[in-house]
Amino acid sequence: MKIEHIEIHNYRVFKDAVVDDIPNYAVFIGKNGVGKTTFFDIFGFLHDCLINNVRYALDMRGGFDEVVSRDQKGHIGFTIKFRLEAREPLITYELQIGLSERGHPVVHLERLRFRRGSRGAPWLVLDFSNGKGRAVAGEIKSYEDAKKIENRTEQELNSPDILAIKGLGQFKEFIAVASLCKMIEDWHVFDFHIDETRQRKPNAAHTSLSTTGDNLVQVTKYLRDQYPDDFQNILNRMKERIPSVSSVRAEETTDHHIVLQFQNEHFKNPFLSRFVSDGTMKMFTYLVLLNNPERHALLCIEEPENQLYPDLLSILAEEFRRYSQTGGQVFVSTHSPDFLNAIELDELYCIFVQNGYSVIRKISKSDLVKKLWKGGDPLGDLWIQKILMEEAQKIT
Repeated sequence: MKIEHIEIHNYRVFKDAVVDDIPNYAVFIGKNGVGKTTFFDIFGFLHDCLINNVRYALDMRGGFDEVVSRDQKGHIGFTIKFRLEAREPLITYELQIGLSERGHPVVHLERLRFRRGSRGAPWLVLDFSNGKGRAVAGEIKSYEDAKKIENRTEQELNSPDILAIKGLGQFKEFIAVASLCKMIEDWHVFDFHIDETRQRKPNAAHTSLSTTGDNLVQVTKYLRDQYPDDFQNILNRMKERIPSVSSVRAEETTDHHIVLQFQNEHFKNPFLSRFVSDGTMKMFTYLVLLNNPERHALLCIEEPENQLYPDLLSILAEEFRRYSQTGGQVFVSTHSPDFLNAIELDELYCIFVQNGYSVIRKISKSDLVKKLWKGGDPLGDLWIQKILMEEAQKIT
């Protein structure tokens, strides 16, 4: 799955923002308070809408009035254009959320469209409003598939605050809708809490990291037991990045808990994770995330530079790129010049405030920045010199 285009309407600091021409690996920069975290929260919000409902997602963020952009009325809206596979049709998902006459959250509009090739209007697969609408059953990977299906099934949901894709995605005949559900379910916004990664945990199988990393020890044991070759690859990469660490083990205690132990090459006995530096723990956590055989459709990583030595940031940037080339899409927010120096021009977006609301611009659209970068100026240096943000504000 690859997201290619996003439109945001009335979601907190984003009144009308567009992110286009999105690569598999995208990096977002901006001053504090301009909306980097809010942009990532959009994916968490849509995930919460799907897993629970719209009311729950809004309540988790303070309610509709706290989520809708300041001084704005009307609906909160998103348009996401993506492909499930590189050569499959472009899919557009449109969602508008508002309030009913009684002030209750409702899905005002929800549509799913397939592009009919390079020309022509998109073909409507799902069309819902206030809990009622129509959807197409069957597998649709091309316009030829779409032409074979003449009837859209009338459907009614249990509540107008439920996404139609959630209800219909549970039925195997709605293949297109189920694919979209699977994609959104597989979006993950990670904000690792290093202290939580050190905790000993009950001996229980966890196949992938939580968004805070608090189950690191359990995932480590799972990978060691079920995917020994992949786990050995993690250890090898860890040794390359932090040579003093010769091995990492997840050991069971007598009371059936698991603890992480790090072996330093200079000492006979291993160290418990609580005695290991924050940087070592964070690098190991990222390697577990990025080398797990079970890949995510989208990873959102906030400020990975925290607790890491600057020399490791270029290595980590390459780890993210490698994941985006072999697994899912990766979005990263950062303030670090060292991290920016390791990315490509086409991967960088700037977020800034314009007329009271935040906008997002792809910096490769600046002729000056493109010229400087091709001439050998690192992006991190251009960030420090404030050239990136100054040029981003000139892009229309």
